[in-house]
Amino acid sequence: MNNLFQAVSDNLKFVAVFIVTIAACFFLAWLFEKLAQKRGGVKEKILTTRKIAVIGVFSAISAVLMLFEFPLPFAPSFYKLDFSELPALIGGFAFGPVTGVMIEFIKVLLHLAIKGTSTAFVGEYANFVVGVSFILTSTVVYDFVKNRVGALISCIAGTLMLTVVGTAFNAVYLLPTFAKLYGMPMDALIGMGTAINPKITNVTSFVILAVAPLNLIKGGVDSLITFLVYKQLSPILKYNKATRREVRERKSKEIAAN
Repeated sequence: MNNLFQAVSDNLKFVAVFIVTIAACFFLAWLFEKLAQKRGGVKEKILTTRKIAVIGVFSAISAVLMLFEFPLPFAPSFYKLDFSELPALIGGFAFGPVTGVMIEFIKVLLHLAIKGTSTAFVGEYANFVVGVSFILTSTVVYDFVKNRVGALISCIAGTLMLTVVGTAFNAVYLLPTFAKLYGMPMDALIGMGTAINPKITNVTSFVILAVAPLNLIKGGVDSLITFLVYKQLSPILKYNKATRREVRERKSKEIAAN
């Protein structure tokens, strides 16, 4: 009976932490987006019909991308690379931090609906926290400096934040939680890393030599793709009445010139 009460208590604590984390992420995204709008003299709704449509489409794409995971030679098999943050980063660049965080959140919900969880939601929680650290940092920086240099700086800052938060989060929370969840001694988890790289001998070397490189690759590839394609995608994503008017005017000038 005591074990049952303890299990219920632990689960309730986890749910409460999860809800508070989600609320804090959305609040920070909303706050920074409003500050950027105020600085730029822009008055725009945080969520418009077009933004909601993009969030829906990009969340679905992210959920699909999350299904395609790739093992890496320098990390144990339970660490895999996916590029599900890419749509959230592009959407956040186009419409602000709230859109990016919303895509990241719905992606996790869709993944749970499609595949379920094998980690008692711990893995999904970690994916959300680490992903938001990347998306929020990148989109906030870009929201304040919307040019090519700003995009480059934001991608670098986001990748560094992803690496730092992902590495620290694994060392402090994720690895100990997985060890407890599966009834596996921490030494056994470390041993899985040692089997791949003899230099991995403790938690610190584990996250530095296995987790940090994975996050650097993930953030670097997502950032590079976004940096290369965003300029071409931006007019399509932001296509509105003003854009349509500009297109008509340009076509009228071309016809008149001919």
